[in-house]
Amino acid sequence: MLVLASTSPYRRELLGRLGLRFEVARPEVDETPLSGESPTSMALRLADAKARAIGRRMPEAWVIGADQVAELNGQSLGKPGSFERAADQLSAASGQRLLFHSAVTLYRDADRRTLRIADVTAVQFRKLSNAEIERYLHAEQPYDCAGSFKAEGLGICLFEAIESRDPTALIGLPLIALAQALREVGFILP
Repeated sequence: MLVLASTSPYRRELLGRLGLRFEVARPEVDETPLSGESPTSMALRLADAKARAIGRRMPEAWVIGADQVAELNGQSLGKPGSFERAADQLSAASGQRLLFHSAVTLYRDADRRTLRIADVTAVQFRKLSNAEIERYLHAEQPYDCAGSFKAEGLGICLFEAIESRDPTALIGLPLIALAQALREVGFILP
């Protein structure tokens, strides 16, 4: 059995691309950053916590926990949650290079087997006007997305370039590495 420890529709859609049957479960995890925690450490810690929270309830299942932390000039950016915070994040990102730290933990509680994945994607934003930011936010309302955009949608228009080993990592689930980890624990993928 495979379980995605996330209610994110973006991660659910991405995992669905692999053609595997899976369930979805909501992990109840405190996502408050720890003092002095780096974005990569935070993403890995939260991916682990999500996988383990569901793994304790379903010990025989392979559980996928995932998290993503956006970083601008060394500072972590959370999900904006509102138009105003999203506008502030995009204004700060205008003309800047952001890093997106994606982490995945594949975990089975029965034998405590754990595989961890970390991926970093760099996004260079165009210089954005206030009018562009407002039009974009009204069009997509990406208030539940790290960095305040949806790369799989109109958000791609905000960028000059993306540097990544895995284009799905920016959306929140690096499928290239996850597929390898799933094969390693016995799932059959093409």
